[in-house]
Amino acid sequence: MFALPAGRSGPNKPAARALLFSLAPSLAIAGAATSALAEAAGPLAGARPNIVLVMTDDQGKGELSCLGSPILSTPHLDRLYAQSSRFTDFHVSPTCSPTRAAIMAGRHEFKSGVTHTIWERERLSLDTFTLPQMLQRAGYATGIFGKWHLGDEAPYQPGRRGFDEVFIHGAGGIGQSFACSCADAPPNRENRYFDTVVRHNGRFVKTGGFCTDVFFRQALGWIKAQSATDQPFFAYISTNAPHDPMIAPESYKKPFLAAGWDEETAARWGMIVNIDDNIGMLMDKLGEWGVERDTLLIFMTDNGQSHIRGVRNGKRKKLYTAGLRGKKGTPHEGGTRVPALWRWPGRIGAGRDIASLTAHIDLYRTFAELSGGDTPGAQVEGRSLLPLLASGDATADWPDRYLFTHCGRWKDEPGPAGKKYRDCAVRSARYRLVNNRELYDIQNDPGETTDIADRHADVVAAMQAAYESWWASVQPRLVNEGVPPATTRPYVEGYKRQLATEGIPDWLPPAY
Repeated sequence: MFALPAGRSGPNKPAARALLFSLAPSLAIAGAATSALAEAAGPLAGARPNIVLVMTDDQGKGELSCLGSPILSTPHLDRLYAQSSRFTDFHVSPTCSPTRAAIMAGRHEFKSGVTHTIWERERLSLDTFTLPQMLQRAGYATGIFGKWHLGDEAPYQPGRRGFDEVFIHGAGGIGQSFACSCADAPPNRENRYFDTVVRHNGRFVKTGGFCTDVFFRQALGWIKAQSATDQPFFAYISTNAPHDPMIAPESYKKPFLAAGWDEETAARWGMIVNIDDNIGMLMDKLGEWGVERDTLLIFMTDNGQSHIRGVRNGKRKKLYTAGLRGKKGTPHEGGTRVPALWRWPGRIGAGRDIASLTAHIDLYRTFAELSGGDTPGAQVEGRSLLPLLASGDATADWPDRYLFTHCGRWKDEPGPAGKKYRDCAVRSARYRLVNNRELYDIQNDPGETTDIADRHADVVAAMQAAYESWWASVQPRLVNEGVPPATTRPYVEGYKRQLATEGIPDWLPPAY
């Protein structure tokens, strides 16, 4: 039986309480290594904190001042950094939908059918038991604010995948529109990041203000309401910024324009500074509402940095990338290695780095152990991070493993087989094998400057064999391949239908 945090009694409703205790037995985790890891998690398992997961879009490790940016000042993220346990070798997928699918399913995105960001290949397979569904069954309230990007058709929408509260834009970005089901509401093609139309629990509303501010404000209102109850909550704040197009409030762009940067770079950095301000507000409010010590706050990004060059005073310059090679959409470290800051005051250490090889697929089992939720064993392949969080990485037994990266996005012909050995990587704690032939010693060469494949034929052979086995394992799960693009666009049609029958009301910002 799990222990609840001080000051929290769990759900009040009898039915919810009965469900809670029905899930109390320890999780069945296959394998001796994972069983040992679960045992090492100690008092964190079953502690049932609130969980706030903030994930920005296309922001890299080089775009926080606490991680070395020579241009950007992010004081609130720096404060969070100082108060957090930081996973310094944390990996996601190279692009948007794949990372989101991996988090929602606790397994590589290909095993949930997600191989692209459009053309119906962004849809999370319907047999996936999602992370929020798991948390719901464990007695949590769940909310999403911002970007979903795992299917715009009704069966794939987050309200049917485990979220109680849904406040999102459509497609992969505000205003995006493609000749398939992945298309946002029509007004957003012009409004883009200001005064956009958002879908709130199935109904479109016209918001006011800059998109990131709107998503955080809605999330804060919901968090405040949940904080007044005894029910733990999961808030997933998934911003579309700083994804292109580069649009930011004038006040945020102004300092960078004054320093000679081009409009696009200034707007991008303005978006990041705006995110930083919202992170600061979130942290302050958690303290003000008295739930800071009951809340695990996580900041991460969904893939590597998308923009690595800018123009200053008419000269093109390479932007800071924290020394990583590659960017979003590549199989190199710069495509998948991202910030991961975890803060839980009084429960996990502050100001410490955890160097173990970790990934987005690990969130599912971690949240399951924290909440007392159950995991579908055949689905979830990630590990619990609780042993690392409990020990600070110094004493945890964390066996080496392989993480697999593939950028997907192949053409219909010749399909997956045509890109089997392109835009792919296998990563172990020390090495990264790129495109099945280039080997890099990440511990000693994190920038991937020297291919050492010819010196370590045994390492290459072992990683190639692991990749072959993995590739074979994902083929039966590629359920979205060869599916004709949809002839309907749900957000477009739904918006037009609501406009004609009842109109589009103004969003009523919640109090916080």
